Amino acid sequence: QFRLVESGGGLVQNGGSLRLSCTTSGFSLDYVIIGWFRQAPGKEREGVSCISTVAHGTTYYAESVKGRFTISRGNAKNTVYLQMDGLSPEDSAIYYCGAAFVWTPDTWSRSSIYDHWGQGTQVTVSS
Repeated sequence: QFRLVESGGGLVQNGGSLRLSCTTSGFSLDYVIIGWFRQAPGKEREGVSCISTVAHGTTYYAESVKGRFTISRGNAKNTVYLQMDGLSPEDSAIYYCGAAFVWTPDTWSRSSIYDHWGQGTQVTVSS
């Protein structure tokens, strides 16, 4: 059974950092992409970043987080991290990780291509 579990969210001050974890089970991270998305109240789910093991660990980032967020695959191989630095109140949202088995570099940020999702973890940045 495919399962993704996010953790690491919390309350942090403006300019602070958090590291989110996405722990997977029931499938191999090989030949999939793992994407991080976020959804703020009243807004659509937004693609933040993804990592592909098929393309030698190629990473993608939304323009709004480039230079501040870093996605990586853990040594445990079934975990993907999102290191978030320089957080601002605009980054406050529920953060989700998802797994997609069919994708292209142009579609990584579309939530519709992801087949499985975690339950989300809340990130709140105070001003």
